Amino acid sequence: MAPSLLTTAGGLLLLFSISSAQSRGDNILTCTKTDAFGKYCPTTCGVTDYLLKYLPGVEEDLETLQSELDKISNLTQGTDETIVYMKDSTASAQKSGPQDTNFKRSSSMLDDVLHFEKTIISQEQQMYDLGEIISSNERRMADLKQLAIQLQQKCSEPCKDTVEIQPTTGSDCQDVANKGATTSGLYYVKPAQATEPFLVYCEIDSFGRGFTIIQRRRDGSVDFNKDWTQYKEGFGYLSPDDTTEFWLGNEKIHQLTTNSPIPTVLRIELVDWEGNKRHADYHTFKLGSEADKYRLTYGYFLSGDAGDAFDGFDFGDDPSDKFYTSHNGMQFSTFDRDNDKYDGNCARQDGSGWWMNRCHAAHLNGKYYTGGRYTEKDAGEFGYDNGIIWVTWHNRWYSLKETTMKIIPLTRFISNDGQQTGVKQFGGL
Repeated sequence: MAPSLLTTAGGLLLLFSISSAQSRGDNILTCTKTDAFGKYCPTTCGVTDYLLKYLPGVEEDLETLQSELDKISNLTQGTDETIVYMKDSTASAQKSGPQDTNFKRSSSMLDDVLHFEKTIISQEQQMYDLGEIISSNERRMADLKQLAIQLQQKCSEPCKDTVEIQPTTGSDCQDVANKGATTSGLYYVKPAQATEPFLVYCEIDSFGRGFTIIQRRRDGSVDFNKDWTQYKEGFGYLSPDDTTEFWLGNEKIHQLTTNSPIPTVLRIELVDWEGNKRHADYHTFKLGSEADKYRLTYGYFLSGDAGDAFDGFDFGDDPSDKFYTSHNGMQFSTFDRDNDKYDGNCARQDGSGWWMNRCHAAHLNGKYYTGGRYTEKDAGEFGYDNGIIWVTWHNRWYSLKETTMKIIPLTRFISNDGQQTGVKQFGGL
């Protein structure tokens, strides 16, 4: 009986662990995450549906286990009473009967009874342990029921497979803000060179500045080891609450930064694993066409407490370090399109696309190392080649936690006091 109960309990625990590990319950036939921007799956409603689907079965298994436990407990109680009776009868026979063969046989029977009693005690301990497991599962089920109630409250409205896209449109996010938009979120923009509008995340602040986000790293949830076409078109997921990771796409970035009468400022924002924040700003940022392999160019480093890693860095390994790790004028490389200055393939070595030289001093699309620390064993041929790095802030063995790349017209790049400021006066945010 006990082994059967153990098997049933194990099956329940397996089912429970599966349901606990399920992070989303969306119907994959109706809500599939892809690299296409604008897709957004209803996670809270999906989890609720999943939980409610399996909750009755789990409760039924718990009731079955409790019933079997009660039956075994009753059997154990009857066995205990039999043992007591047999012990009393044997003791009485020993006192009144002669010391003969029957007495010896009785003593042997008593030994068997004692052995049986020890077995019962052991089984009772197992039953106690199983009872504890059942109690623990019941408590966890109560927690799940409470969570289901909370999720149902959040899902009072019908689930939707798409997100809210703001109605205002423009040539970029600053144009959207100029037209009166005040809420950060998803917007359609259409630069002059674009044949059709495309979706972007606009960060609109209290001063009316509209930053167009072109890259976001937050938690390593998106693999940035993509091919040339994926980097061209963009990948990852855009969300209205700005909690996801993505690369907007080289072709879109090219269209946003080319043929504009106003210079574009690139702002790079960095966060390390201790929660410290730094930034770097670049004047007249542009991305060339695909024919020019999406070449990165900028006028000069404006300012920023993260330092100018795009200018290269002297690692002390070779006098040419700084020259061969600068990024201005570099073409974009991926593992299937090698456009760097290195004999090998920096993008394949690093596992992601970027404006490689030989290879770099800054790489915001690098491998995501949770905790930030990695060793030479994790790195490629060069020790500083892997990870999300900006070496003028942290050294080559430190991978950043979060990065953001965003662009804005220079005329709206203003200081915290909300007053228009020239380039020479700009002091950062």
